[in-house]
Amino acid sequence: MSNAHAPDAPPLRRGWTTGACATAAAKAALAALLGDEFPNPVSIVLPGGQQPAFALAEERRGDGFAEAGIIKDAGDDPDVTHGALVLARVEAAAPGTGISFRAGEGVGTVTKPGLPLAVGEPAINPVPRRMMTEVATEIAAAHGVSLDFRITISVRDGERLAERTWNPRLGIMGGLSILGTTGIVVPYSCSAWIHSIHRGIDVARALGLRHVVGSTGDLSEKAAMARLGLPPEAYLDMGDFVGGLLKYLRVHPVARLTLAGGFGKFAKLAEGAMDLHSGRSGVDVKSLGILLRNLGASPYSVAQAANAESANAVLQIAGAEGIGLADAVARRAREVAKGVVGHATQVDVLVVDRTGAIVGESG
Repeated sequence: MSNAHAPDAPPLRRGWTTGACATAAAKAALAALLGDEFPNPVSIVLPGGQQPAFALAEERRGDGFAEAGIIKDAGDDPDVTHGALVLARVEAAAPGTGISFRAGEGVGTVTKPGLPLAVGEPAINPVPRRMMTEVATEIAAAHGVSLDFRITISVRDGERLAERTWNPRLGIMGGLSILGTTGIVVPYSCSAWIHSIHRGIDVARALGLRHVVGSTGDLSEKAAMARLGLPPEAYLDMGDFVGGLLKYLRVHPVARLTLAGGFGKFAKLAEGAMDLHSGRSGVDVKSLGILLRNLGASPYSVAQAANAESANAVLQIAGAEGIGLADAVARRAREVAKGVVGHATQVDVLVVDRTGAIVGESG
């Protein structure tokens, strides 16, 4: 994905995942629990070898526990958790129990199959768990104590923030997920969104659903819901990332995929675009004009279309002549999607206008 900023602007600043923040907070809390001062700043080693240092926003000792908090800095990425306080509380556990993780306030619990965590587990993903286990192992060895600790991760106001994420639909209830595979947030990489699309497919497959729907937005999703009547877990908010959806389904197929979205976005898909964002792909109105001509439009309408300012303007020109341009674009988009997703998945396409009405279908 390209960075969504002007070419002459300074480079966008990278940030840190909730998993990296939780690991640093856990490291500081465990050190304090074992009698050291809270390290501030506290540094950790990320999976790629980078060694960021984090300032502590909170530190607290109590009877048998220590807790540290770090404010997440997502850099220049519009991350929903930017500025959130990530807290780690570490307590000694019974001998022989090893490291265990708990979901504190604002961290969700897994309630549906298909995610990389078992149902009932706190939504602390495998890589952050491994990172926290590694720092705990290192500190416990340095102090000559056994590796028996309970680590509780919380995110202040996390339950409210989670309402702006995919978590409720994925069956992660009660708060956020502690995420991150590299520890680094790359601005506008949209990796969290694409990750959520993949997890949505995993959940749908685990629930035995054979038909899923990828929609570009709320209007198109509502239109598909009204038409298809599938369970909520079947609907995937793919946004502009149709390529991320199709490529994952090629490896993890379902029997049927419906794509639902606006005419302009699917006109781009029909031309082979896998990222439908306005800043990363454009509509070729001349190509739409040629398609209009092939569908029998008058020379006047074809000329109008070639100079139109938008895809929707071309759609209006086609509508004035009673030509099913949206159907033709839906069929072309379907063929492009089928070429990416492979033969195991049947594909159909619904084109939705700005009022939420279905105006084109691939059939």
